Amino acid sequence: MWSVDPRTGKPREQVAVEAAAGEVDRAVRAAHGVRDSLADRTVRAVLLRTAAELLDEAGEQVVATADAETALGPVRLTGELARTTAQLRTFAEVVEEGSYLDVRIDAPDPDAVPPRPDLRRMKIPLGVVAVYAASNFPLAFSVPGGDTASALAAGCPVVIKAHPDHPATSELCASLLRRAAVKAGLPEEVVGLVHGFDAGVALVRHPLVAAAGFTGSVRGGRALFDAAAARPVPIPFHGELGSLNPVVVTPAAVEERAEEIGAGLAASMTLGAGQFCTKPGFVLVPGGEAGDRLLGALTEGVAAAGPAVLLDHRMRDAFVAGTAERAALDGVEAPVVPGAAGQHTVGAGVLTVDAARLAGEDHALLLEECFGPVTVVARYTAPDEAHAVLGRLPGNLTATLHTAEAGEDDTAAPFLTALTPLAGRVLVNGWPTGVAVAAAQHHGGPYPATTSTSTSVGATAVERWLRPITYQSTPDHLLPPELRDGNPLGIPRR
Repeated sequence: MWSVDPRTGKPREQVAVEAAAGEVDRAVRAAHGVRDSLADRTVRAVLLRTAAELLDEAGEQVVATADAETALGPVRLTGELARTTAQLRTFAEVVEEGSYLDVRIDAPDPDAVPPRPDLRRMKIPLGVVAVYAASNFPLAFSVPGGDTASALAAGCPVVIKAHPDHPATSELCASLLRRAAVKAGLPEEVVGLVHGFDAGVALVRHPLVAAAGFTGSVRGGRALFDAAAARPVPIPFHGELGSLNPVVVTPAAVEERAEEIGAGLAASMTLGAGQFCTKPGFVLVPGGEAGDRLLGALTEGVAAAGPAVLLDHRMRDAFVAGTAERAALDGVEAPVVPGAAGQHTVGAGVLTVDAARLAGEDHALLLEECFGPVTVVARYTAPDEAHAVLGRLPGNLTATLHTAEAGEDDTAAPFLTALTPLAGRVLVNGWPTGVAVAAAQHHGGPYPATTSTSTSVGATAVERWLRPITYQSTPDHLLPPELRDGNPLGIPRR
């Protein structure tokens, strides 16, 4: 696998080779063979904190390597590294606190109908987890990212399929995670790494892989999801595939702060060259003079963004072709034309269309994600027209409502009701780029945003790698310590 500079398109260095089926098998079997080493929650917490410390210590090298392969820039990547190490430490706290085990104990009651025996329930690790690294987050959603951190927190070893856009970053981070394992007194095989397309397919099909986490395209994620379901023993596949992230601006909001909303939208949809999974890619804006002012502020902000380098030339070509196809549709205008800005760069842009045109299949492309710095603004003449468009949208990670901050807005509640079924996170008067790592966070949504109802960000992400088990009428000395009388480990219980 060659590390390539997206700013020039030139190879930097060969850092690995594509893993053959035998190498994938060895990595999975090695991880499976050491799964019991992760049984101690205290050791897992040490592993996660040590991984965070080693990543921080190697921060300068990690950021430089990632920037050379992704062109995301040192400022963005320094922030992403801080996020990555923070979520490792957060999962260490989750492991220590213990409520994720969801311990439930029902005392026996022979007089109940039917009689109730002694029942004790908790959650246990699934086994080896396959992690598929993301292109657009080489740290936070890749080798040391949330899927890896939450799986290790659950007590599951991981085998990670590196993304071809940042193989050197993947190798560096994997080596740091393995060092952390050894320092914590664990075998380094609790973290495995493989490269290559065929390796990714072999990984999801391996009989000892118990679950998988994926962040990437709809096409790639759906193929792996289907492979996971087609196995002789199907496994959970938690995939994040794609999201349009619709925004609705009410008439009262646009009258109140048109320029502010337009400038905020420009900043959000061009952040990271529009390569955030939560980029607002479709916006319903009222027609009329106030809507025109919003569009003016948006186009001014987007025009000032300047050329950007996308993660690789394949994505650049897809962006150029995708925006051109959308711009060629009848009635679509481009106040700022998106597309190629140079041999290796693209320019951000805005496409506008009357919302009424979105009732037909000939404009359905505008309701699909276009990865990169572009957004579609649909102008509606009445709330009913906007609601009709919302009724055609697929599932999303986020949905946003901008409503009046001062006084009543009688369109807000119906719009919020319409947006709620469309997404896993609904925002009011904000922007969806930026996903806080918190206990109440949900980063997921109806298909095709994700293939499951779980979150990949926040404390409850650990639940993806666990399954419940109940012990019935089991002597205390045979129970796991988490379920014994007296609660010797101090686990929260119901």
